[in-house]
Amino acid sequence: MIAYRNNNPVRLNEVARVYGGIEQDKSANFYRGMRNINLAIQKQPGTNVVAVVDAVKELMPTFRQSLPPSVLLDVRTDRSASIRESVHDVKLTLYLTFVLVVTVIFIFLRSITATIISGLTLPVTMAATFAVMYLFNYSLDNLSLMALTLSVGFVVDNTIVMLENIVRHMEMGKSPRQASFDGSKEVAFTIVAMTVSLVAIFIPVLFMGGLVGRLLEEFAVTIGVAIIVSGFLSISLTPMLCSRFLKPPHTQRHGALYNMTERMFQAWLNAYDWSLRLSLKHRFLTLVSSLLLVAGSGYLFMIVPKGFLPSEDQDRFQISVEGIQGIGFDEMLRHQMEVAAIVEKDPDIIGFSNNVGGGGGGGGGQLNTGRMGIDLKPKSERTRSVDQIIAELRPQVAKVPGVRVFMVNQPPINLGGQQGARSIYQFTLQDTDTAVLYGSAPLLEARIKELPGIEDVNSDLRLNNPQIQVDIDRDRVSSLGLT
Repeated sequence: MIAYRNNNPVRLNEVARVYGGIEQDKSANFYRGMRNINLAIQKQPGTNVVAVVDAVKELMPTFRQSLPPSVLLDVRTDRSASIRESVHDVKLTLYLTFVLVVTVIFIFLRSITATIISGLTLPVTMAATFAVMYLFNYSLDNLSLMALTLSVGFVVDNTIVMLENIVRHMEMGKSPRQASFDGSKEVAFTIVAMTVSLVAIFIPVLFMGGLVGRLLEEFAVTIGVAIIVSGFLSISLTPMLCSRFLKPPHTQRHGALYNMTERMFQAWLNAYDWSLRLSLKHRFLTLVSSLLLVAGSGYLFMIVPKGFLPSEDQDRFQISVEGIQGIGFDEMLRHQMEVAAIVEKDPDIIGFSNNVGGGGGGGGGQLNTGRMGIDLKPKSERTRSVDQIIAELRPQVAKVPGVRVFMVNQPPINLGGQQGARSIYQFTLQDTDTAVLYGSAPLLEARIKELPGIEDVNSDLRLNNPQIQVDIDRDRVSSLGLT
């Protein structure tokens, strides 16, 4: 009952069509062909993605117990999967770098004791670097692990310089203790200068602004700390270990393997001596060759493709579908299902979500928009990259009449613009005069379409959508006793 007229109740079904339904019936979500409800969980700034995902998955059994048996609760997208794989690859690279560095040291020094002394610098430096990272609240991500991987080569340089100079003094007949004292005095200042110069290279990165500075700050601090710690260890720990455990070369007995490698090293030394004498003999030709190499490097730097965030294969991509403005919801849903039927046939796609109409996303929640989140098989189980899959699907979905389909391989970091938009690159136009803005946007879109190598140009300015403007006669409404 909504009112009384002439002492008679006026019921809602007398002035309207009443039926049981939902509040928003112009929106539909599907996953693997079944209707679903999407629940997006977004981490707070400063928190760890992997930790948040693990915490959510721990709560999943509790949530499932509180749901009726007819409702299935599952994970639609796990953004931490690509992060875990990437960190695993960088960790593997770090381990391999450690093994290769130690192996190279052993091959050239051919002494287990000297190799152990040089190799001990690596774990001690890493431990100290981890302590500083903990104090600065850093995490083991791609940037910090990459810094540690690069620092492995820098870390052993100072130690090898110190070790070789101490061995040189031992070859002069000095005791290990005296050779360590004399050798460390000679090169200590040199090692300090090397350490400071290396650290100075990364100091400008700390003062970089914008997103690049935010990204590389952790990288610069991590690699700088590792270099400083290695320099300190090379003038303290290395001489001490040499004085206690390193034996004079003339007291060591060598086998057939050592003698064979000695002849190989002597051949390399002779080749280096020949090339050095040849370079000094033809100094002008050597100088010209160096200048040509510098010029060639500059030329290659200019022609090599450049970019900030490269396209990555994260086992997923996004599809946006746009119908004509004013299209009905049922008709838009039918077109969306036609696109979904084509996508579903691809053998490398294991699942996808399908959203039409109201809601978030790059389409702005309008009735003529649809969105699809595509999940691919792991890279190890397919032969095509995500960009190749998009290139093969694009001409197929273009055959669906009445809609435009946009496929985007989203970058790992979204920089500004609309989240989940229909393209990677976006231009934003602003003006206080809407008449000027509405007239300029179509002109910009038309000019961009003329550029070579550009496809799927579109605009989110929709001025042709049918509208109804209601002008209420408030005096008439008031005379009828209505609000």
